[in-house]
Amino acid sequence: PQSILENGLKITNEPPKGLRAGLERIYKSDPMTDPEFFAGCKNDPHFKNLVFGLAFFHCVVGGRRLYGPVGWNIPYAFNENDLRISQRQLRMFLDQYDEAPLAMLAYTAGECNYGGKVTDAKDRRTLMTLLEVFYNEDVMYGECALTPSGTYMVPTVGEHSSYLEYLSSLPLVEDPE
Repeated sequence: PQSILENGLKITNEPPKGLRAGLERIYKSDPMTDPEFFAGCKNDPHFKNLVFGLAFFHCVVGGRRLYGPVGWNIPYAFNENDLRISQRQLRMFLDQYDEAPLAMLAYTAGECNYGGKVTDAKDRRTLMTLLEVFYNEDVMYGECALTPSGTYMVPTVGEHSSYLEYLSSLPLVEDPE
């Protein structure tokens, strides 16, 4: 009925704006808040570093939408499900293999999970280039800069709370780099 619509309240779940807000949202949501998922990986340090790089990548590709055709030639609806399945695959592969299969992880995240939505060849190349920056051997071994200024770094491996502390120290509004 119209009277209910007129007196109702509309609630939406908008993606956060900015790297800090995006990273905090990721680290405060499932599966990252599950202690068994976050701290139970066989290859724990590599997992925590790569999952941070993956979260950073997710925020960057989502942020490019704001720039219209300069960001992506075609607007894509990257969402939390792309990130969640990539996080779970990362955990699964690191539990299965002694050596981190970075090429396989990059393929599943870039070509399948995120890249499955990308239809433009130049956008696919951009997506895979961005993934190479944030999902690589340097990130896996930790404490490397994710941006040229060094403002955003892979934090020291620790407990879940130490990541939230690190994220709260990041700037609210990022400078262009």
